[in-house]
Amino acid sequence: MKEIIIIFTSFFILRLTSLYISITNEKRLKKSGAVQYGKLNSALLTMAHIVYYASCLYEAYVSQASFNAYSKWGVFMMLFSYIVLFYVIYKLKDIWTLKVYIAPNHQIDNSFLFKTIKHPNYFLNIIPELIGVSLLCNAWKTLLFGLPAYGVLLAIRIIQEEKAMQTISFASAPKDKTDRA
Repeated sequence: MKEIIIIFTSFFILRLTSLYISITNEKRLKKSGAVQYGKLNSALLTMAHIVYYASCLYEAYVSQASFNAYSKWGVFMMLFSYIVLFYVIYKLKDIWTLKVYIAPNHQIDNSFLFKTIKHPNYFLNIIPELIGVSLLCNAWKTLLFGLPAYGVLLAIRIIQEEKAMQTISFASAPKDKTDRA
């Protein structure tokens, strides 16, 4: 159990680091006139993330889980997910936040990762992270019930983000000179 708590805490500190980056970027974006989309969903996702982590740790505590082969796979998945997280933060720089903001003159990143995998932060960071923390803690009930519940909120988030990104596409698209409306 001790190893699980130490590893869990280490990853949680990394998550807090990303939260600090997000808050810093959010303040800057707001000052520049950025618009937030999906405010309620962002709040629900934040609560779901906290509850998911707490539930995993609680399950590990109640069952007195020991660090085993599942835990090792969980660490591997979490390492992968956090590498992706910090790569996405690096690529998006000062527009990356945990919330959906569209800034004036917002540019969509069309680099290889974002062209190849739509929403890499969700599919290569969040989902593997949640599965990983469940495996680390041997939290099977949280994985079975919590991941689908989180998935519903994440699906809503993706739809909201797609709509928000369409506002960029339409705003920055060149005007058709033949259009005489």
